[in-house]
Amino acid sequence: MKVLVVGSGGREHALCWKIRQSPLVEAVYCAPGNAGISKHAECVNIKATDIENLIRFVKAEGIELTVVGPELPLALGIVDRFTEEKLRIFGPTRLAAEIESSKVFAKNLMRKYKIPTAFFSTFYSFEDAVRWVKEVKPPLVVKADGLAAGKGAVVCHTEEEAIEVLDAMMRGGIFGDAGSRVVIEEFLEGEEASFFVFTDGEAIVPLETSQDHKALLDGDQGPNTGGMGAYSPAPVVTPEVYKKIMDQIVVPTINALREEGRRYKGVLYVGLMIKDGEPKVLEFNSRFGDPEAQVLITRMKSDIVPVLNAVVDERLSEEIVEWKNEASVCVVMASRGYPGDYKKGIEIKGLESLEAMENVFVFHSGTAFSNGKIVTDGGRVLSVTALGKTIPEAIYLAYSAVSKIDDGSLYYRKDIGKKALKYL
Repeated sequence: MKVLVVGSGGREHALCWKIRQSPLVEAVYCAPGNAGISKHAECVNIKATDIENLIRFVKAEGIELTVVGPELPLALGIVDRFTEEKLRIFGPTRLAAEIESSKVFAKNLMRKYKIPTAFFSTFYSFEDAVRWVKEVKPPLVVKADGLAAGKGAVVCHTEEEAIEVLDAMMRGGIFGDAGSRVVIEEFLEGEEASFFVFTDGEAIVPLETSQDHKALLDGDQGPNTGGMGAYSPAPVVTPEVYKKIMDQIVVPTINALREEGRRYKGVLYVGLMIKDGEPKVLEFNSRFGDPEAQVLITRMKSDIVPVLNAVVDERLSEEIVEWKNEASVCVVMASRGYPGDYKKGIEIKGLESLEAMENVFVFHSGTAFSNGKIVTDGGRVLSVTALGKTIPEAIYLAYSAVSKIDDGSLYYRKDIGKKALKYL
């Protein structure tokens, strides 16, 4: 079969890499793709949000399965349009994807169905939001309602900081319409974890556990980013916590969406805060995380294509997913200046030396070709991912690989996976 992956990041590179290994697949395409993805798929110059041209391409090439990577096409209704055209596509409908594209919808759903999350309130007016901040007192988390590329949640430790963030979102428009209404919630303490499941709206198949590193700087300092690294498994998710996540959060959420007439098909991400063995929801995503996808897909032993097909065809209960016993660690290398302004077009050196390294995978995000060379073309540039027998071994291998690329032009955190070590 022919498969199209929509997107251009490290997540999509990992998906193309894994899908290409399937004996069921004869050709993989990626729209728009990037320099690294071109090794595993034919890149097509169509934007991920150009739904009508994607439909035309799929029909012209006889694509039998489309897999959507990023959130924006899902929020725009790509699955709905493909379904109207009787084209097979992996991902949730626009209404189901609102669990990510609207923080207000997600929080209200959790409140209605008693799914554990932080105490919150929703605001459409800057003045009302400021009054609430002054009454409740920080630390608080201010979240833009809509999509903000992983940067729309800001922890505010003082009243002044919260008001400044509210002003930037609601009056300054730093996230456009996405910040015109906000959720303000209590600041949850504990340790974060990422939990993913495949679901066809009825059956649920959990993936292995993982942990993302959102903050730019070591020690979880600095501004939020799209993700600076990840590891899997996440030891904070003990068997007892795992059961609570499934029983109190995942199953009730899938059932709630179905009850609301928003049957969810695809992969659902649950961002969690865990304290004293009790998980609470920080956020939902309607797709694979990035960089969590990179560590999970490298650990996936089973062929991913039958699972994707089973979700689309609503027969996921027939599938069993097997995982490798190894641990996986991903270190994101970003352009200096990210998540603010940064330069593009800088040659990336040392990539060829990594190709000979066993159990090392370099997934590209913001890369492009220029005069036959691979250059930077985005904020997050590379996801250097390694498999090891243990988390410490995977950490060592990942950073050994990073050192072969590091020429000072890219920034990366030096503590990815460190949180896991206290459990070992």
